[in-house]
Amino acid sequence: MHVLDIECRAADQDLIVAELWERGTLGITEVDNDGETARLRAFFEKETDISGLPSIRAAWRIEEERDWIAVAQSQWQSVSVGSRFFLVPWWSGQQAPAGRIRLEMQPGLACGTGWHAATQLALEALERSVKPGDAVLDLGTGSGLLSIAAARLGAGRVYACDIDPDAVPVARERFRSERVQASAFVGSVDAVREKTVAVVAANISAEALIGLAGEIRRALLPGGIAILSGFPESDLPSVRNAYDGGGEALEKDGWAALPWQAPS
Repeated sequence: MHVLDIECRAADQDLIVAELWERGTLGITEVDNDGETARLRAFFEKETDISGLPSIRAAWRIEEERDWIAVAQSQWQSVSVGSRFFLVPWWSGQQAPAGRIRLEMQPGLACGTGWHAATQLALEALERSVKPGDAVLDLGTGSGLLSIAAARLGAGRVYACDIDPDAVPVARERFRSERVQASAFVGSVDAVREKTVAVVAANISAEALIGLAGEIRRALLPGGIAILSGFPESDLPSVRNAYDGGGEALEKDGWAALPWQAPS
């Protein structure tokens, strides 16, 4: 068994996980994550091309034969998020406790498994923001997890977009298999009509959130809420500055999410 040890920026972890699945890994474990730097371990049948990965350091080694798929899967534990959600690995038959909404974590070709603290913060903010019948935009949908969460919370219309053309078919297939009514397209918030959505969920980078601030404002209905997530706590001041201070930030494991409400 070939094992790849990777050290990377914590902000790049979801992207690297998605890339490793696309390149055929049998499983991935998180060794450490301090909010700034993450260490991952991926298992392959043979040494594989890893060019283009945004890693700080990466090294191959050969390990004794073990059931590495079981080892990797054992790292994925079910977890309660906020007061409404219960995340479980897709291979687990575990049901959600009474009163919680079951969401599956699905490693695959797109980001947004639910494993990462930033995604969990976005889910927590989402449950506080989505009201029955709301129109919701999942900006940078990745695997479609936040779209599914919004639909389960009672959103009337859910739009999912991503600039990665490989992510959108993944999200669409997941919507189909989980019987979720959501529309997915390749593109960004600039394709959304003015004052269309009540909630924008954007679990992306601080740089992207800042650059898209004007378009996010334009797409929101008066009084609508933008859930800004996907960045470490160190970037919180710059994101706040782009959104008039925002609301009360949520923080977890060195990551932050910031709600911002559009003027009524």
